[in-house]
Amino acid sequence: MTSVIVAGPLAQKPNHGGHTWVFLQYLLGFRRLDFDVLFIDRLGSNDRSTRCVQSVMNFFGLPFSLIDRDRAVGLGRQEVLARVRRSALLLNVMGFLDDDEILAAAPKRVFLDIDPGFGQMWRELGLVDIFAGHDSFVTIGENVGSADCEVPTCGLDWVTTRQPVVLDQWPVRRSNGGGCFTSVASWRGAYGPLEYGGNRYGLRVHEFRKFARLPSVTGQKFELALDIHPDESADLELLSTNRWVLADPRTVAADPWSYRSYIQRSLAEFMVAKNMYVETRSGWFSDRSICYLASGKPVLVQDTGLDGRYPVGDGIVTFSTLDEAVAGVEAIAIEYGRHAEAARATAEDLFDSDKVLTQLLNSLRIG
Repeated sequence: MTSVIVAGPLAQKPNHGGHTWVFLQYLLGFRRLDFDVLFIDRLGSNDRSTRCVQSVMNFFGLPFSLIDRDRAVGLGRQEVLARVRRSALLLNVMGFLDDDEILAAAPKRVFLDIDPGFGQMWRELGLVDIFAGHDSFVTIGENVGSADCEVPTCGLDWVTTRQPVVLDQWPVRRSNGGGCFTSVASWRGAYGPLEYGGNRYGLRVHEFRKFARLPSVTGQKFELALDIHPDESADLELLSTNRWVLADPRTVAADPWSYRSYIQRSLAEFMVAKNMYVETRSGWFSDRSICYLASGKPVLVQDTGLDGRYPVGDGIVTFSTLDEAVAGVEAIAIEYGRHAEAARATAEDLFDSDKVLTQLLNSLRIG
C-alpha cells in the first residue's frame, strides 16, 4: 500500500487527550482509505512522554517513530526513510518535523496549518518561516485567501480543508437530561499575541473574558476543563464569581479515552476561539467541536467567519456577543433534541474523515 506520513508534536504534549485526537483523526482516517500510515515525532523529553505515545499508537495498531539523529523508539531511521520514500505525501503539522534527511526523502511535503494566522504573521514580520521546504500548503482556516480574511497568504497557494473526524470512533451518546455545557481548552496556549498591520491579535483569554458572565446570566451549568496557571488569580476569581465549574484537564482529558468520555457525557459544547481566529475571520473551526458534533452534542461556538461555510442554527449555533451567546444557550435548551440530531447529521455530512480526506487528496492532486 502507498504510505501517508503524519508528523507532529505528540510526545512534546503528553497527557493531552484532545491534542492526541488531532493526529489520530488523520492517521485512522487515512488508514480507512487503505493507506499504510506512519506517525513521526521527535523523542520526548522524558520516558513518560515516550510511554504515552507508545501506549496510544500500540492500542490503535499504528506504526510510529519517535526519532532524533542518534536513536529512535518505534521504527528505526532506515525503515522510516523507506516508508517516507514510497509515500503519497508527508503531512507535516505546523512544520514541526525538521529532520532534513526525512524531509528530503518525501516525494511530496505538505504543510498542515492548524493555527491559522500565527505562522503567516510570523513569516511576514520576519520572525520565522515555518513554511520553508514544503511543496504544498494546507490550512484549516477555510477563509484564508478570501477577500474578507485578514490572515496573510505570504504569496503561497493555500488549500483549505475541514478537519476530519473518524465517525466510528465517536458514536452518538444521547444525554439523559443531565450534563452541562463543557469545553476543554487552554487559557493562553503556546503562542503570544502578535502586532501586525496596525492590529493586535490575541489569545483565547482575551475573548473569554467577554463571555465570563454567561453562566450567571443564563442559570445553566457550565464546566471548563481549563489549562490555566494558578497565578492567573484575577481571571480565576472572574470565573468563580460567574459560576464556572473548573475541571482539571490533566484528569478529565488526560488521554484519548478520558477526553472522549468527557465530551460524550456533556450536554453541549461552549467554544470560545482565540482572538487571532476571530479578528482575522479565518474560518477556523475547532477539532473539539467536531468531536462534540459526532457524539450528538450541539455546539455553541464563537463566530470566526463561519457564515456560509456551515449550516449554522441547527446543531451548530454561533455567537459574537454576550447577548447572542445567551440566546444560543436558550435555543439549545428549548429544542435540545432537534439540535442533538442535527449535530450528528452535520458531522456525517461535513466532517466525516472519509469525505474530508478524500477531498483533501483530490485538492492535492493525489489519486
